[in-house]
Amino acid sequence: MEPSLEQLRPDPLPLRGRAAVVTGVSRRAGIGYAVARRLAALGATLFLHHYRPHDRDQPWGEDPGGLQAVISGVRDALADGGASVHDTELDLALPDAPSQLISAAAGACGHLDILVCNHARSGGDGPLGTLDAGLLDAHWAVNTRSSILLAQAFAARHDGAPGGRIIFMTSGQDLGPMTGEVAYAASKGALASITRTLADQLAGQAITLNAVNPGPVDTGYAPPETYETVRRRFPQRRWGVPDDPARLIAWLVTDEAAWITGQVISTEGGFRRWD
Repeated sequence: MEPSLEQLRPDPLPLRGRAAVVTGVSRRAGIGYAVARRLAALGATLFLHHYRPHDRDQPWGEDPGGLQAVISGVRDALADGGASVHDTELDLALPDAPSQLISAAAGACGHLDILVCNHARSGGDGPLGTLDAGLLDAHWAVNTRSSILLAQAFAARHDGAPGGRIIFMTSGQDLGPMTGEVAYAASKGALASITRTLADQLAGQAITLNAVNPGPVDTGYAPPETYETVRRRFPQRRWGVPDDPARLIAWLVTDEAAWITGQVISTEGGFRRWD
């Protein structure tokens, strides 16, 4: 049956009345922040997760404006007068943290429709010859285990209403080598590999699950030499910016993408891994 004219015209607030959990929203330079603002602009209520100690341990550090600047930036993007922004800080390396996060989000929002697992442990990695069990386990716990447990807790809370969405964030580990990032690549590769399995199980609950590979995105982590080398490998001679993957994710969680599930989708701007 062909769509009506009303169905052909996009709703300016397709997420009105829906509530979204976005993890890893601690810096305005990050993908999580861009995603949260996009969802807020489409009408959603937001529950933001952050864990600032991770940023403090990295070369890029915390957001220069502090956490309140991050939350205020998301709140400023709210498009629906009935929508709101909530947040909590949790270390998702802890086994019980995923269920605690979903419970807190459900309590604050009343119901949950969308889960974007944007958080990640990065840095402190290495190639073969430098790895140990602790390093591998630490990346697995944050990047893989917590995302799967978050999906499980979210599905247990979801009421079966249309619009259930889960987004995993993978990386380019299946498209080319990630030299010096064995633990990170392994943990992100596991998420890509489990996407179809989880999507199949969740389909009966009106929940879609997809994974997004954002490609190289300028979030302030690359030193100058690396930045320039990577920049030249993009046809447009620029890095991805956080809003590039955010636009795709924002679309995937709307009803427009209701027929897409179990996919690993790259948004890399034609990035060339080899000269």
